[in-house]
Amino acid sequence: MTRGLFIMCPGQGGQHAAMFDLARTDPHAAALLDQAGISPDPATLFDNAVAQPAIVASTLAVWEALRAHLPEPMLAAGYSIGEVAAWSVAGAISPSDAIALCRVRATAMDHAARVGPPQALVAISALAIDKAGALAARHGYEIAIVNDADACIAGGPQDNLAALGASVAAAGAKLQRLPVAVASHTSLMAPAQCAFDAALAALRFAAPACPVLGGVNAMALHTEAQAVDALSRQMVQTIRWSDCMDAAVEAGVTVALELGPGAALARMMQARHPHMACRPVADFRSIAGIAAWVGRQD
Repeated sequence: MTRGLFIMCPGQGGQHAAMFDLARTDPHAAALLDQAGISPDPATLFDNAVAQPAIVASTLAVWEALRAHLPEPMLAAGYSIGEVAAWSVAGAISPSDAIALCRVRATAMDHAARVGPPQALVAISALAIDKAGALAARHGYEIAIVNDADACIAGGPQDNLAALGASVAAAGAKLQRLPVAVASHTSLMAPAQCAFDAALAALRFAAPACPVLGGVNAMALHTEAQAVDALSRQMVQTIRWSDCMDAAVEAGVTVALELGPGAALARMMQARHPHMACRPVADFRSIAGIAAWVGRQD
């Protein structure tokens, strides 16, 4: 019997043309996708306006197929846009409202990115976070997500990317540009907050069945006010995903399951907490196989 299930909801990066196939094997999940009108062209899957609702729809469709076969989660958390999905997994936001909210968020962020010079998002690795932050700041970049003690995502102006890359290389570290054209979780997204906050204020929230770890502070959140504050703040502030993983383990979770496309969150959890039973749904061929694996953990 699973004692403590931790549901992790991914952000952008792992989307692919077959990302809805597993969910569509379940009629309820397929109906959710059809109702949401989610059937994007594979050629546009990395466009922000397509990616955000598509990833959340994929995540929540798999959850729709799984939730009757799994124990109630002890905690949920989401990486970047995945935090919206996490509140839906917890039962606080309906799947349709979560997907609609993602569309507003993506549109507002794209608008914010057009206000000034082109933006970029990069991964920096093999460099301590304090040093990465100081180096990034010299080139107008901000730490967007902390993934580990020496791994982070940074966002800033595209025009400064080459200089940032040279500085990172000179420090003996690595930089990789990500296929995201908005500087998520930085102050450059401030122009997007007004429209997104209005959409949050109009949402209908229910009491969550389990707490959601807020990305900005890794605190267990329980209320509508906390959800609204956390989702608004994470648009323009650093996400501390490494702290979220630690907080889940400290809370006593024993099994972690990554929903949605990709396996990045499961890999990070396994690297940081090797004792944790952790897998992504992408590992499995069937909903029954996922449920059986979770059921075998104790």
